[in-house]
Amino acid sequence: MEITNLKDGDNAVVVKGTHKGKRGKVSDINTSKTGHITITVEQDNGVKFKTLGRNVVLETPAK
Repeated sequence: MEITNLKDGDNAVVVKGTHKGKRGKVSDINTSKTGHITITVEQDNGVKFKTLGRNVVLETPAK
């Protein structure tokens, strides 16, 4: 199930795929011709990577 409520600046954790365990801010959200959501995640250290929206879960800020 893909997350459809992603927006730029959201904090996300990658839970599946090549980048599993990495976290960062979501940017550059696109929908491919086949309907899959692709995103760019920028980590705190400035490293960016692309992944599928279905591979991430949103982090909720600590209360």
